[in-house]
Amino acid sequence: MTYQKLTSPDIESALEQLNSNAASHWVIEDSKLTKTFEFRNFQQAFGFMTMCALYAEKKDHHPEWSNVYNKVSVQLITHYVAGLSDKDFDLAKQMDVFANGA
Repeated sequence: MTYQKLTSPDIESALEQLNSNAASHWVIEDSKLTKTFEFRNFQQAFGFMTMCALYAEKKDHHPEWSNVYNKVSVQLITHYVAGLSDKDFDLAKQMDVFANGA
């Protein structure tokens, strides 16, 4: 499947849909889809990262992220289109699912 860079109106619409869930607070920062997840402890944060890593590998779409104790900061961008694509919003949605199950 080929992905294309989303237009600004498409990004706004996708972001609004993604954030329609009260627990979701994604923002656009530095032209990237960005969120910081907070967990009860390191074990939960690392478990979340493990689930996300397996999903990201399956989808061949890898996040820019970092972990400090119970926080995981994520930035998503589709490098080969030099911007945001549906791939980023799909991964963000799945990350929210994993975070709610952690």
